[in-house]
Amino acid sequence: MKLSVVCLLFCVVWRSSGSAHPKPACRYPPSQWCRSLEIAIACNVSNEHTAWSLFVPPRAGSLQTMHINSKDNMIWCVCKQCMEVNATRPNQAVPPVSVILYYESLCPDCRVFITQQLFPTWTMLQDIMTVTLVPYGNAKEIPSANSPFTCQHGEPECRGNMIEACIIHLTGHTAFQIIYCMESSVNVVNAAQPCLQLYAPSVSWSSVDSCWKGGLGYQLMHRNAVMTRALRPVHTHVPWLTVNGEYEEENEDKEMSSLFYFVCQLYKVRMVFLVTGTPI
Repeated sequence: MKLSVVCLLFCVVWRSSGSAHPKPACRYPPSQWCRSLEIAIACNVSNEHTAWSLFVPPRAGSLQTMHINSKDNMIWCVCKQCMEVNATRPNQAVPPVSVILYYESLCPDCRVFITQQLFPTWTMLQDIMTVTLVPYGNAKEIPSANSPFTCQHGEPECRGNMIEACIIHLTGHTAFQIIYCMESSVNVVNAAQPCLQLYAPSVSWSSVDSCWKGGLGYQLMHRNAVMTRALRPVHTHVPWLTVNGEYEEENEDKEMSSLFYFVCQLYKVRMVFLVTGTPI
């Protein structure tokens, strides 16, 4: 039911050839390809080699549904892909796809990826994927200084990184919802307390406040610094994504633009390996 409802929201096309651009005859950007049947046909959306990827609007309360005429049948294509994905989910023998995001709390590109790609994908596919958040990114650790960390976007980002690290540590399975709430807000840091109260009311703000202002917050940030420095290849930008423990440059565009479809395809490959007995 959840996937069926989400199907009615945003959709874009990710072509199996790896290109996200329409054919020359198509005069519309990808965001418009599902607007009508005529546009879909003009942009070759109905091609049998085309796969659908789904998006949820970045913030609750700012829903922007597509106006699809009832006579158009394109929505069937979206829901068909949803159902195909859903049909693969009951197989508990297949290990979930592991996604780790290395990011910065105030990085604009990180915020877009979290709100428009990672969180919507996780919301729909959390039965077949796991997400680990590592707020640190391009920060620097200076053990001898009074302030042990410096951040790309200044002191507010260091504070945001540490608050998010504390929230992840203290709230467990609800952490991603809180981080999404923060990252989709106008002011990330100021949104921390109300987002915590909304999604984890049993966790007091005083515990988060004590964490980021005290020794535990520094320990958590040091751990994130160690994880980030251990990346191979060394990260060169953020957001930086590893999937099943690996960063692959050739897949980065797919991950950043159509993570939903990428995770689905990877999971289906794992199912094939399970059936054939090939080690994963």
